[in-house]
Amino acid sequence: MDLERVILSAKQKALRVNLNADLYGTFAEIGAGQEVVRHFFRAGGASGTIAKTISAYDKDFSDAIYGKETKGRYVCESRIDKMLEHEYNLIEERITRDDHPTKQYFAFANTVATINYHKTSQGHGWFGIKFQTAADKEPNEIVLHARFHEQDALLQQQTTGLLGVNLIYGAFFFYKRPKELLQSLYDNLERDQLEIDMIQMNGPDFEDVDNRLLSLQLVKHGMTDAVIFSPDGRNRQAADVLYKKNILAIRGSFRPVTKVNIDMIAKGLAMFKEQPKVDPDNVKVLFEITLNNLSASGDIDEQDFLDRADVLCSIGQTVLISNYQKYFKLVEFFSRHTKKRMGVIMGAATLVEIFNERYYRDLNGGILEAFGILFSRDLRILLYPWKDEDSGQLWDSGSTPIHPRLKPLYDYLVFNKRILDIDNYDPDVLSIFSRAALECIKKDDDAWVDMVPDFVDRIIKENCLFGYCGVNANDASKGEDPAKAAARAIEQKN
Repeated sequence: MDLERVILSAKQKALRVNLNADLYGTFAEIGAGQEVVRHFFRAGGASGTIAKTISAYDKDFSDAIYGKETKGRYVCESRIDKMLEHEYNLIEERITRDDHPTKQYFAFANTVATINYHKTSQGHGWFGIKFQTAADKEPNEIVLHARFHEQDALLQQQTTGLLGVNLIYGAFFFYKRPKELLQSLYDNLERDQLEIDMIQMNGPDFEDVDNRLLSLQLVKHGMTDAVIFSPDGRNRQAADVLYKKNILAIRGSFRPVTKVNIDMIAKGLAMFKEQPKVDPDNVKVLFEITLNNLSASGDIDEQDFLDRADVLCSIGQTVLISNYQKYFKLVEFFSRHTKKRMGVIMGAATLVEIFNERYYRDLNGGILEAFGILFSRDLRILLYPWKDEDSGQLWDSGSTPIHPRLKPLYDYLVFNKRILDIDNYDPDVLSIFSRAALECIKKDDDAWVDMVPDFVDRIIKENCLFGYCGVNANDASKGEDPAKAAARAIEQKN
């Protein structure tokens, strides 16, 4: 049985780093004082560890060292990348290996904006470390983004110091156990103090680390409520992806992606782009999977998660993993990053659930409170029809069964075009369900092939996803790139 990890104080961690004669590096901190290196100075024994500490606080001086930021934002990922690269290279240039053959170099950096005086701008920051685990190895790099929740700048500065110490200590002592490293970032900290919403680990010691799984861990362990990763599998910070975008989201299990999923996104996207206040060149499409969906059959199956992610990434889609079971929470999240028109594609059966009052029993204002949050934003629900298998009836905005008590509210939203029908759907795909395709895959029944687009078929066969065990991948390795094939299919459906 594994012993519970002993949580050291910030002073103990800093002292252990200082007492390691082979650890040697620089600290570069911008925006919240020098809160991290302060712990190392106070712990004692810092003279052999700290090569240099710098706080290029003035923007002009910072630009002279690290270069200008083209977007004018200095608390950003590109800034932390430049800081780490510059400071680490300086160590390599100035300290020769001849004199220090066993030294493990590192560069720690952060760029932070604490809460402003009027409390209209919440604090956040980027933290990173570039470090060696042996003197003869190429460096690794860990970069993370944190949002501060405390309502006092001084408290946020103190949290900055603790998080920085945890990151440095974790990099050197937990790099072989990335999940433990991740959890150690909250040592001596609480979730209501800060939220870590993005982390990326790269380098020779992290070659076997799938950063998408780290994103999943962030949500699973309550470190954040939503994470995003791009088609290349890279974890992204939400603000960088969603800032001032027209956001269009589709929620599903995508287990696997079926022809109906592609029809929904293709027809929904075409319709959304034609909406007033939507810039067709500024739309960000997100495929969302909820934590509740991932754990529907018990504990989260990481391989099952990666199978879904592999398909979505392979067809060029951006993936959102969230803990927002309720849609109004999802829209609230989007509203942090954009004031532009947003859209959510959903099936009529899902819409019925949204109008179920039991869904909102934990809210003082019930369904009206939730809908106030939903529709006080510039939101449109794009409704994809659903066919009742028993009666054969087609549900759309005019026929979806809503409880009589809520029908006036529903009619109001339809009349004011907050709920819009996707009319030009493909009727031939309405009877396709992901769960049926998945069952066929597991039973080695080839019927699933006709339920998914050909490019998804090839991805599943080529990578043996979702338990596929066919001995012959047929034409899985042939044809155009899946991402290009998916983009072409969506364009054609448009």
